[in-house]
Amino acid sequence: MKQTTGSYTITTALIIIMVFSTIITVPWGNNGETEMVIYKDKLSYMICCYSVWISFFTSTSLLLFLSILTERYAERDFLKRLPMRLIFGLVMLFMSVTTMVIAYSAAFYIISVSEHEKSKSRHLVPICLMTSLPISLFVTLQLPLLVDLISSTYGRESLVTKRSLRKQHKS
Repeated sequence: MKQTTGSYTITTALIIIMVFSTIITVPWGNNGETEMVIYKDKLSYMICCYSVWISFFTSTSLLLFLSILTERYAERDFLKRLPMRLIFGLVMLFMSVTTMVIAYSAAFYIISVSEHEKSKSRHLVPICLMTSLPISLFVTLQLPLLVDLISSTYGRESLVTKRSLRKQHKS
């Protein structure tokens, strides 16, 4: 659990760094005279902004992973507390990666396609396909761990294990 959590901590820290830099450098665009945001009324700009913020706030899964690393590792912590933190951390990491890729795709769309109104529909399909590739790859590779954690923590087998451990502690 420590090794897995350590890897996720590094991954989440990198996501926070990338998303924070994106928050600072969102493709604003200005009209040269008034410094007003040109793209503020476009849907792609709003998708980019909201996705970046959702990704940033779900990157707080770093705190869950750090709390696992600093836990005291008592026997009963492994039954509920630590797996629950890892499950919530993984779900938040999934959300963070997904919204980060959506934000970068929206930013790419704003930068490359917004200037050329005629080519919108032609570029939108490849952008969506390329966006779905890293998301589906990440989910495919990490989802089995999440399913195993949920089934071992909240499944039928875990209830039998918990009851037997409670009986051992009472005697």
